[in-house]
Amino acid sequence: MIAQILSTMLPVFVIAGCGALYGRYRTPDIQGLNILNMELFVPMLVFAVLADQQAPLQEYAQLALAATVVVLGSGIILYPVAKVLKLNLKTFLPPMMFNNSGNMGIPLLVLAFGEAALPAAVVLFIVEMLLHFSVGLYMLDPHTSIVQRLKLPIVFASIAGLAVNLGGVPLPEWLLETLNMLGGVCIPLMLFALGVRMLDVDFSDWKLGMLGAIACPASG
Repeated sequence: MIAQILSTMLPVFVIAGCGALYGRYRTPDIQGLNILNMELFVPMLVFAVLADQQAPLQEYAQLALAATVVVLGSGIILYPVAKVLKLNLKTFLPPMMFNNSGNMGIPLLVLAFGEAALPAAVVLFIVEMLLHFSVGLYMLDPHTSIVQRLKLPIVFASIAGLAVNLGGVPLPEWLLETLNMLGGVCIPLMLFALGVRMLDVDFSDWKLGMLGAIACPASG
């Protein structure tokens, strides 16, 4: 059991550690990497997984519903806790609801359950992302243009992938392989970028961080 846990977790920490080590001495343009990832590589992965006819997306409807309940339910459960503790709702609730399902979630699911879990991981990622850019943005600023925020490459990739899959449109193998190769870049790149960003962590509010570390999985 311990060996299985280590084989799942160690690659994540090693890649993130490489990012932290490289960022410590080179200070890369992490913003540029994130933009490239979110505008090209992640949409490619999402489209490739959703468009693949071998992934029966109808079977993931209950998973998508459960993910929605967990995300929104976490906020509902922790709202009175935040009010009692007089915490800033805009800074406390969103991180409790919208977890790192991209950088950490997808790699962990794939490492734990194999490539067969990739469609499920992508479905969870899409659900959380859509809720993040709709409900999450509204929580931060009710006047934010949600329509404008949803005009993202990953949203279009999700819609296109679902249309291709549910419509039964076959894609050439060479095209799927190309998309998979491009999309495969995003997972290690997300972990590497996460390691670089860890260098900017501020530990001055560690008590609130500990509260969140307990409250987030407990409410989920």
